[in-house]
Amino acid sequence: MAEPLKSFFSPELVRRLADDVAAVHPPFPKWDFVRRATDGLAELELLDRGRQIAAALGDCLPAGYPEAIDVLLRSLGPEHADEELTGLGMAPFYYLPHTIFVAERGLDHFELSMRAQYELTKRFSAESSIRPYIARDPERALAHLEAWTGDGNAHVRRLVSEGTRLRLPWAPRVRWLDEHPERVIDLLERLKDDPTTLVRRSVANNLNDLGKVRPELLNATAERWLAGASPERRRLVEHALRSAVKRADRDTLRLLGYGDPAAIEIDAVRIEPDRVRIGGRVAVSFSVRSAARRRQQLLVDLVVHFVKANGRTSPKVFKVGRLALGPGESAELAKSVSLAVHTTRRPYSGEHALELLVNGEARPLGAFEVLEAGGEATSG
Repeated sequence: MAEPLKSFFSPELVRRLADDVAAVHPPFPKWDFVRRATDGLAELELLDRGRQIAAALGDCLPAGYPEAIDVLLRSLGPEHADEELTGLGMAPFYYLPHTIFVAERGLDHFELSMRAQYELTKRFSAESSIRPYIARDPERALAHLEAWTGDGNAHVRRLVSEGTRLRLPWAPRVRWLDEHPERVIDLLERLKDDPTTLVRRSVANNLNDLGKVRPELLNATAERWLAGASPERRRLVEHALRSAVKRADRDTLRLLGYGDPAAIEIDAVRIEPDRVRIGGRVAVSFSVRSAARRRQQLLVDLVVHFVKANGRTSPKVFKVGRLALGPGESAELAKSVSLAVHTTRRPYSGEHALELLVNGEARPLGAFEVLEAGGEATSG
């Protein structure tokens, strides 16, 4: 079994951090820092471990923030070697305590801390630590962000789009961003045709967040960006609209060319097995035949109504495919549904209804029964 993510912040890592700081600032009390940073570390989760190490840094670095942040910045390792983060694993999290230190102790030294985050984001990401600065002085922070949209480092440009997300995971909301989403759009306009997929993917995630709060603004932005869009920009927009598609937002479907009601027939439905243990998998297949007199564009998704702990159900949408069917033409489609236990979703026993979403219109497909582990699974 793989080790939990929190184990990355180990006593060995703390000692490495102590060595890095002491190498540029010999008065740093290494062993006092290690003792403070590792006291009860094993009982803490990932973010709390980062906070404890950051607190120990605050206790052991020079008392003045300007001197302390100077030491930290001089102790940094090399920047990311390329413009993507693939293959790095947890390694960038080494600098999580550094960003927490800036977020919690640097607000009274605004310019100094913005410069520190500019350097840190080239090695980890300052997307969370920059948010208190946006909340404290949004205009001042946005002046930096606007300048950074033209920076030569992709990780700095990504900080602009990632740090201004309305619903950034693991980060507090920023009221000013919620109240001024048009200012966020102004930043994203500068990044929508960024040369790197790293930044374009972040822009799409930012817009996807926006759609959960202001769907009309998302659709207006998407429509404007789709006009004369390059293939890369169109992929960005489609990724930004993914949650709106799952919500079957009619304006979103129209933008993507799937606004017309589907004239289809569904048959040859197979759900195998129709009784499955928790931890198993269900294969769903079916045929879609066009009943229209002209060619039609079809967006097909599968909805699984997962049973929750309280016995109620919650829908989850899975992408199946996009079709262009002429009159009488048909296509065979299939999707596999996992009943594995995940940290974000645990299956529960009970009947799980299935629906198809075709151009946003729900059509019943059948159901399967989930059994507790150890129950008998059959195919009917």
